[in-house]
Amino acid sequence: MRYFIQFSYFGQAYHGWQKQPNAITVQEVLEHSLSVLMRQQIHVVGAGRTDAGVHAREMYAHFDFIYIKGVEDLVYRLNAFLPDDIAVKDIYLMQDSAHARFDALERSYEYWLCDDKNPFLTEASHYVKHPLDTLLMNNAAELLLGKQDFECFSKSKTEVNNHFCKIKNAHWSAESEYIVFKITADRFLRNMVRAIVGTLLDVGTGKSSLDTVKAIIKSKDRTRAGVSVPAKGLYLTAVSYPKTIFKK
Repeated sequence: MRYFIQFSYFGQAYHGWQKQPNAITVQEVLEHSLSVLMRQQIHVVGAGRTDAGVHAREMYAHFDFIYIKGVEDLVYRLNAFLPDDIAVKDIYLMQDSAHARFDALERSYEYWLCDDKNPFLTEASHYVKHPLDTLLMNNAAELLLGKQDFECFSKSKTEVNNHFCKIKNAHWSAESEYIVFKITADRFLRNMVRAIVGTLLDVGTGKSSLDTVKAIIKSKDRTRAGVSVPAKGLYLTAVSYPKTIFKK
């Protein structure tokens, strides 16, 4: 039977989501915990791949098991077994063909900035020393909306069929001690959000203009976009799926 597991993690200690031979990853830790508690080898397939140091407030993965008797008990035991920086919220019984990655309709990310030096936010956000024009940054963010070729924001030499993404929402807002960038799209390219934020920060600090952003997107050239901001400020916040793949 196919199950989705919903969980979150603080990515500071991990070399990203996907298993690697010589580095600790979230997938490795989750698979090990499931395998020990369920007494057989469990393989999980994630909704996407987050890079080293990136966090997830909401992440999904699927796995197969003959039958889980007592989902709530398994969630409890998993949380007791997992390290403090990974937490399981729920486990769902799915249609047999449900796929955590390919069935996702859209994903949302947030990037957190702080403009005051704060030791309590050091590992959870990116500190920006210079004043930011968030109004101008929002004007630049509007240029991202819709379906476009975003090769300019993609990590080089990434094996994908195309670089088109449909961005539904992209907006900056002030929230408590943070300045937060929220973005939702049907798909994201590798390193895309961090490159977008770096580009918009150049606008916010006066290093570039709206016309420059337009030219960057049109160029499809990663070297013309802004630098990638640090991973520690990036959070996967939501993954949405069609209701039809969930079993009642």
